[in-house]
Amino acid sequence: MSALFLGFIVVLGLVIMLLFSAIKIMPEYERAVVFRLGRYQKVKGPGIIIVIPIYQTMVRVSLRVITMDVPPQEVITKDNVSIRVNAVVYFRVMEPDKAIITVENFLYATGQLAQTTLRSICGQVELDELLSSREKINMQIQEILDRQTDPWGVKVTLVEVKAIDLPDEMKRAMAKQAEAEREKRAKIIHAQGEFEAAGKVLDASNLLSKNPVSLQLRYLQTLTEVAAEKNSTTIFPLPIDLIKPFIDAYNKKGE
Repeated sequence: MSALFLGFIVVLGLVIMLLFSAIKIMPEYERAVVFRLGRYQKVKGPGIIIVIPIYQTMVRVSLRVITMDVPPQEVITKDNVSIRVNAVVYFRVMEPDKAIITVENFLYATGQLAQTTLRSICGQVELDELLSSREKINMQIQEILDRQTDPWGVKVTLVEVKAIDLPDEMKRAMAKQAEAEREKRAKIIHAQGEFEAAGKVLDASNLLSKNPVSLQLRYLQTLTEVAAEKNSTTIFPLPIDLIKPFIDAYNKKGE
């Protein structure tokens, strides 16, 4: 009886251990891809699920957004400039069964695809476009990755080019170009100011020429400004309009 009772206790213990090992708790952000004798059965979770040992197996898959850093890639742009570009990719698993069955390692596969796509897209554009239209480049890479990973049940939500490293000689050339552009704008602004000032002077001279009294007032104002300075010698220009009556009288007298 003791041997029989002991065997019963052992069997009961094994049954209890199997029951405990069959109970799995899946959090809200995870799903279990369950296989029955090697064949796909279903996706279970979240909450408490039962996976019978030996008869069933499961693979946990996270549904949260995954942030993957793409290491710097050597790229030669369309205008033959050698640069290093790195990026970050945001994606998540939408269909856990496809992510496990279709591809061996969806994380590694997505990372490799992101690297090759980054090199391909950046190599098709010129450096100026890559620097000025980064948002457009991000959209192109995201669309290609999303289309390629869709059969894996993976959704690429965002791609951002983080940094573009240029050669030192290219940095110096761009700095000189920026400096020349600033000097160009400064000269244009200065010339525009001179042009507008000349136009105002011309308008003022036309206005004064139509009214001799205004011209004399301007002359007196100029004398006041000159007298205010501490000069040892002051030269008074005599307007021709002031002496013109005397000249006319002299000419008449001579006739």
